[in-house]
Amino acid sequence: MAVQTEKWPVDPFGAVMKDGYIWGRGTIDDKDKLVTMLMTLVLMKRSGAVLDRDLIFLAESGEEADPTGVGINFMVNQHFDEIDAEFALTEGGTAKLENGRVTVVQVGTTEKVPRRARLVATGTSGHGSVPRIDNPVVHLGAALGKIGTWETPMHLNETTRTYFERLATISPPDKAARYRALLDPQGAKQVQRYLAENEPAVYSTLRTSIVPTMLKAGVGPNVIPSEAEATLDIRALPGEDIDEFYGEMKRVIADPAIKIVPIPSTRPEAPASRLDTEMYRAIEQVSKRMYAGSVVLPAMSTGASDMAQLRAKGIQSYGLGPAVTEEDRAQYGAHSDVERLLESSLYRFVEFTWNIVSEIVIKK
Repeated sequence: MAVQTEKWPVDPFGAVMKDGYIWGRGTIDDKDKLVTMLMTLVLMKRSGAVLDRDLIFLAESGEEADPTGVGINFMVNQHFDEIDAEFALTEGGTAKLENGRVTVVQVGTTEKVPRRARLVATGTSGHGSVPRIDNPVVHLGAALGKIGTWETPMHLNETTRTYFERLATISPPDKAARYRALLDPQGAKQVQRYLAENEPAVYSTLRTSIVPTMLKAGVGPNVIPSEAEATLDIRALPGEDIDEFYGEMKRVIADPAIKIVPIPSTRPEAPASRLDTEMYRAIEQVSKRMYAGSVVLPAMSTGASDMAQLRAKGIQSYGLGPAVTEEDRAQYGAHSDVERLLESSLYRFVEFTWNIVSEIVIKK
């Protein structure tokens, strides 16, 4: 991933250890998981443990880039027999660190589906000194304004309903009240604006989201272009009828000068991983043992992972992650200008993963 070097206090690719943190692009997404899984494999080999099933380590490129000739699609389509397994562990989860202790372990069991699209506005090109009512930049801006204020319908699935039910039981009274309100259609209307402003990640789990991420228009400051476009990062809830969603978006925009052009996705929609498996039980047991008093919650990731392809092939896949504070999640998380991870959290995450894998693969 590209970086803006001037925004980093250290070399963004230096994995610099400073002030108790590891700083660098990918420390949260996803070099922490790569290191952890690799160390688990190395430690398993060094320990001489006798295994009662295969342990497969897969590191591949192109994650989240929808690749066709490399990465997970290549492995699933052309070498699936080499990675076919009962369970998979990778990114897609996290743990909440509060006052030095882990209080919540979130296990990724499902995820939203990328359904990106472009908005394309067309008009008449001309000289910038002569205003035109069909200026595509103006039409595109108006369309993005409507998209930005459109509150798409809220919907809870089995994973998110379970998540909020359990989260409410361990949260402070004010937060618990908001999470319980989400379980009631009338109450949910009253708390959504608060969540949009103060807990955007929670807000995103409630609905199919639309975020403009890229703009393209014009060739010079004195030229009205004939075309302008914006890329929309649409993350659909599992089960969303995307054609119907595009139709509703068109009605919201209500401008014949704007076309919605879907961007083909190479990620399948897949069923959620089960909560009654040997692997999920192992995650719960290890969490209880290592993080006394913590609660394990199944969670839906708002991002995309290579578990989608694995789940579509029937592999029960679970997302894990290191413990981070709310501040680090908000200011130094995945895709942020600057990423960082507590050094102690990485070491603890290696231990956590090792214990889970040991429960599953070491012969009793």
